[in-house]
Amino acid sequence: MANAIQEFNDYRAKMNEVILGKQNKVINRLFNLDTNTYAEGALSTKTKEMLGLVASMVLRCDDCIKYHLEKCHEQGINTEEMYEIFAVANIVGGTIVIPHTRRAAEFWEELQAQ
Repeated sequence: MANAIQEFNDYRAKMNEVILGKQNKVINRLFNLDTNTYAEGALSTKTKEMLGLVASMVLRCDDCIKYHLEKCHEQGINTEEMYEIFAVANIVGGTIVIPHTRRAAEFWEELQAQ
């Protein structure tokens, strides 16, 4: 199922190119702001990605969850840390987050297997 990771990344890249190619000033600035938010600063990029993942889980955005899972993986977060992140998201978001945790755990397993 590692193909799911490639499919997600290919689709995201393709559609970002379409969206940014329209040269809408507000959308382009928003994308830029999003990118710069996760840059190293007073908080590390690793911390920011963990925060982004919790927020995405609480807001129940599966695409955002996948994106931040991959970024967390790139930042060297291990499985024990990941499940503590899942725990924070579930305690903050409540039981409605459980289905998203299942899908997040599945995607995390795929990331670990590559």
